[in-house]
Amino acid sequence: MLIREITLREISMKLVAPFETSMDRSEIRRIILVEANVDGVIGWGECVAGESPFYSPEYTDTAWLVLRNFLWPLVKGQQFKAASDVWALLAHVRGHNMAKAALEAAVWDAEAKQKDMSLAKLIGGTREEIACGVSIGIKPSLDELVAAVKEELAAGYQRIKIKIKPGSDLEPVRRLRQEFPRIKLMVDANSAYTLEDWPLLKQLEGFYLMMIEQPLGWDDLYSHIELQKKLDTPICLDECIHTEEQARAAVELGACKIINIKLGRIGGYTVARRIHDLCQDHGVPVWCGGMLESGIGRAHNIALSTLPNFTLPGDVTATKRYWAEDIISPEVTVSPQGTIRVPVGPGIGLKPRLDLIEKFTVRKEHLV
Repeated sequence: MLIREITLREISMKLVAPFETSMDRSEIRRIILVEANVDGVIGWGECVAGESPFYSPEYTDTAWLVLRNFLWPLVKGQQFKAASDVWALLAHVRGHNMAKAALEAAVWDAEAKQKDMSLAKLIGGTREEIACGVSIGIKPSLDELVAAVKEELAAGYQRIKIKIKPGSDLEPVRRLRQEFPRIKLMVDANSAYTLEDWPLLKQLEGFYLMMIEQPLGWDDLYSHIELQKKLDTPICLDECIHTEEQARAAVELGACKIINIKLGRIGGYTVARRIHDLCQDHGVPVWCGGMLESGIGRAHNIALSTLPNFTLPGDVTATKRYWAEDIISPEVTVSPQGTIRVPVGPGIGLKPRLDLIEKFTVRKEHLV
């Protein structure tokens, strides 16, 4: 296989509603798309880096520069046998997993199309549909939060996740448990707390949460080990896990009982499958988190979620939750039972809408 050329595009897409976390508030997404020509077959990938370096050190502008100035030169003219070999070609660059994942995912899409099979099957997926949950940002009032949860439950979603931060934690959870005593509920702190806050986090156990996601520092594995000892509720790690080695340390040292696998955060399918297998071998369930992706990134998340150890509902949702108009066809929909059917067409199985991609494009660069 040979990547003959790639095209980078930055598209600008407005969310249907602002999305707020403990780190940031998003209204317009700057998304990098990678279009890779692999032996004459086009594959698509998406860089999930945010507009600012608040979730991760990577952000849109750094990802563009790394893709153009460093990753493309590493793969240009290089022959390889399969998409799974691309990760090794990119290894000379340290970090920048989101940029790497965008390029690697595009090659996986192209290989699946070359073999006339779905990407889900190519990576070893076993599911025909995936279970869906939703992530709800911090709301101005508890009444607005309750209304948002009611709407998502009516749409069929199987699990509710809410964002929390200091000052917006116990009361939102208490109110939701009063209103919805039986729902699957979890919270995501995006590293908003320290180990000294453990008594407050311990109080959350009274509300029967599925998990507490990334409560402490984004690079603080040790404190999560200490916190998990104090909690019966499982800790789920997100920002702390960027490599297979970090995942192994987290699992074997007891820093968490669940891992959120995001394709961009850990660098693509090759590492994602290794972390998936590691967790499966240790009896640690995984699920797929979201990064406010366009339809291309969403299609990749669907494929990833078909691996057998993705046993918990992820953050892969219907297109309409985020976009008035998406760049793929057909758009992603969720059944009344809270599931998404896995596309069966070649590659990601959903067709990029080139007309909308061009409409939303704010910069473009062709690399040969």
